[in-house]
Amino acid sequence: MKGSILGLFASPEGGVPKPYVETLEVTSNGCIGDRQNDLRHHGGPKRAVCIMSSDVLSRLQNEGHPIEGGTTGENLLIEGIPWTMFEVGRVLVTDSVKLRITSDAPPCKTIKASFSNGKFNALSHKKLPQKTRWYAEVLQEGRLTCGEAIHFEAIN
Repeated sequence: MKGSILGLFASPEGGVPKPYVETLEVTSNGCIGDRQNDLRHHGGPKRAVCIMSSDVLSRLQNEGHPIEGGTTGENLLIEGIPWTMFEVGRVLVTDSVKLRITSDAPPCKTIKASFSNGKFNALSHKKLPQKTRWYAEVLQEGRLTCGEAIHFEAIN
């Protein structure tokens, strides 16, 4: 199943919200022009890119949360791929980039402004499986562009 990149986000100063960018260079150590203020919980080779499905974003918005692209720290917002397909080990591919999902991205109080009554646990994989953001490692470095096609590699 093919999807597309709906949004790319990076914050040179760190924190949230991450502003929208047209393109994003991804390397094994993270996204160029994106800074993490808490390196204990964010960033590094196994958490180089933070990904969210537009399905999850839409579900949260429909529940009344004031969440938007980039407000919860994601770098990559994908549309057209159901959120149920996202899981650890799956590999996302574009023409120039390969990303392997390594773990869910647990929510923290830093993103509470994106949620009604500050209830950031609405994005918790532990409480609501699959309704989350994901971390990925970079298997192939390159440039991501808004609107470009993206898909999961076939499972052997």
